[in-house]
Amino acid sequence: MVQEEVLALVDQGLMLPLMEEFYTIQGEGFHKGTAAYFIRVGGCDVGCHWCDVKESWNAETHPPTGIDHIVANAAKYSDTIVITGGEPLTWDMGPITAALKAKNLKTHIETSGAYPLSGTWDWICLSPKKNKLPEGIIYDKAHELKVIVYNKHDLIFAEQEAAKTNRECILYLQPEWSVRDKVVPMIVDYVMKNPKWKVSLQTHKYLNIP
Repeated sequence: MVQEEVLALVDQGLMLPLMEEFYTIQGEGFHKGTAAYFIRVGGCDVGCHWCDVKESWNAETHPPTGIDHIVANAAKYSDTIVITGGEPLTWDMGPITAALKAKNLKTHIETSGAYPLSGTWDWICLSPKKNKLPEGIIYDKAHELKVIVYNKHDLIFAEQEAAKTNRECILYLQPEWSVRDKVVPMIVDYVMKNPKWKVSLQTHKYLNIP
């Protein structure tokens, strides 16, 4: 297949720059502890300095892969599929979620919301970032808001973002892993004073699993 054809299929969401795919335990947020199959797509220009998957940023380093192949692999392992990145909404998620739903699989996404929402989702985890704020209807659609806390100002940002979400959205504060010892006491104190928030931890890192 020539390069132009590949790029056209990527633009249509029929191929995606696949970084990795793996079966593991969801480590964060509402579904923590649940077995799920993760699909990590490359491509992200949000540029968080503390990102722990910076190798996902450049989509050109990850091979465009047909969604039929991706979906067939996913269906072997779990009925819960999590699409993450990178920033998955960089790409049209409509075709892959339609293919997953056709196999009666539950579709979850982890996104900064920096691009318009596409696809059909059973669960949307919105994790907004200061350098490129969410856009469009995703605040109304998000099932959970997960704000990463690196410093005290992130608590102010968290409240600003929470004010934009729908009434049913579950609110999480999650310590950034590299400064967890410093910020966990601050988060715990904040949640105890503001119980609309919950604490999310990266339990997969404590368990030493992907």
